[in-house]
Amino acid sequence: MNKKLLSLSCAIACSFLWGTAFIAQDTGMDYIGPWTFSAARLVLGFVALLPFFFIFEFKKVLKLKLKISVIVSYLFLLGFLLAGGNIFQQVSLLYTDVANSAVFTVLYVVIVPVIAYFLFSKKIHKSVWPSVLMCLIGGFFLSELDNLRVRFGDSLVVIGSFFWAFHIVYTSKFLKIFNFPITIATFQCLTAAIFSFFPALALEYVSFKVLSLEAAELIYAGVLSSGLAFMFQIIALQNISPAPAAIIFSLEGVFASVAAWILLDQYLNEFKILGIVTILSAVIFSQLAPIYGKKYYGRN
Repeated sequence: MNKKLLSLSCAIACSFLWGTAFIAQDTGMDYIGPWTFSAARLVLGFVALLPFFFIFEFKKVLKLKLKISVIVSYLFLLGFLLAGGNIFQQVSLLYTDVANSAVFTVLYVVIVPVIAYFLFSKKIHKSVWPSVLMCLIGGFFLSELDNLRVRFGDSLVVIGSFFWAFHIVYTSKFLKIFNFPITIATFQCLTAAIFSFFPALALEYVSFKVLSLEAAELIYAGVLSSGLAFMFQIIALQNISPAPAAIIFSLEGVFASVAAWILLDQYLNEFKILGIVTILSAVIFSQLAPIYGKKYYGRN
């Protein structure tokens, strides 16, 4: 399979798992708190990926001559950003609904190109900004137009979107010197779990008996949305720049809204359908515009 097509497929699969995981995140806090949920799902993500690390990348990583201090530093940075994005998103679901949390999360589509440009002088294709604007308009329609107010939960998600944006940009940067997606996905889950575990112990009641009551939700959010999805994200970033990748990842808002409609009976009205169509159009435009420009005008 073409590498770009593989990355594109992984980005869409990642968005689907992230978006549908909002349901598990929302329904998985009947008996446990947000810190416990976040820590547990990240541990499950680490455990799920660890065998694949040993099978596919362990021996290759051992042969690498990159300083261990550089690898550990990046993994702790990515783990911190992952933990931050996770907990703000998880806590937000106590105060807002699934659709709004997903919509405000994808504000990272605006933040990512700004970070990439100003911190790393990353050239941004001119198709990105119209696509970003379309994503914002789509997100506006996906939110509750008949109840336009920023709730506390929405504010938390906006803060979390900065963590997600920096996570996307620094993951892409790390891949340039350490092109091992399974290793990165595995050990960022571990470091993020460590960052989440101690606050969970300090602030919430944690026990295996209570965790077992949310087993199905934790398995979906942990094994699939934390483990598999973040591996897909990193594979996607191997061949797609951060800004256009963030636009594709914004599909999680679409998948979350549709899943909330199907599974939680959260109303999908004509405005939300328009929002879905607008975000889908933004994703398609962001991918086709550079190809069209190169083919017909000989430039990116």
